Amino acid sequence: MISAAELSSIETAVGELGNRVAQAADELMGTPHEDVGVELYEVERSLRMARRRLAQATEALR
Repeated sequence: MISAAELSSIETAVGELGNRVAQAADELMGTPHEDVGVELYEVERSLRMARRRLAQATEALR
């Protein structure tokens, strides 16, 4: 069975991934690939929501 510590680790990884995606989106804004940047911001938003859900699940296991 998965532990709260394991879920917390996954939560951290998802948060770090979200930060990387947001940074990539930032770099694309104002370039000819700005449309890709906008899509990446949506991905980052989804990752933030996933991180919040993981945090809730982690707390439920404690």
